Amino acid sequence: MLERKIGRTDLSVSPLCFGGNVFGWTADEKRSFEVLDAYVEGGGNFIDTADVYSTWLPSHVGGESESILGKWISERNNRSKVVIATKVGSKMGTAPNAQGLSRRYIIEEVEASLRRLQTDYIDLYQAHRDDTDTPLEETMAAFDQLV
Repeated sequence: MLERKIGRTDLSVSPLCFGGNVFGWTADEKRSFEVLDAYVEGGGNFIDTADVYSTWLPSHVGGESESILGKWISERNNRSKVVIATKVGSKMGTAPNAQGLSRRYIIEEVEASLRRLQTDYIDLYQAHRDDTDTPLEETMAAFDQLV
């Protein structure tokens, strides 16, 4: 499959990014693994998820998609062959400050995402939504600190 660079980075990605919001929701672990295997076998390497997937289910707390993806990467031992994108900023849990793009929250959530993904790096870490309560400079400084 043809690959493209992300911006001015050295990251080469397939033009079709696989969205993992269904992992742990409409696709259980077994089905998620099957779909991920087929995607990679077909030449895909770019997988998107988020910390918040799938908090909307009553029995879920968020991070289910990242956890399934992390287990798949660990079991397939293919971390160097896939490009992982995940996101931060959406509401996670019931704590009043468990959302947003403050420096504290970004740092806290990247550590949680790394644990769930069972990796020591995230290729593309993004803001899932705007946060008008946090100065943009604070958000950008936090992302810069992670690079």
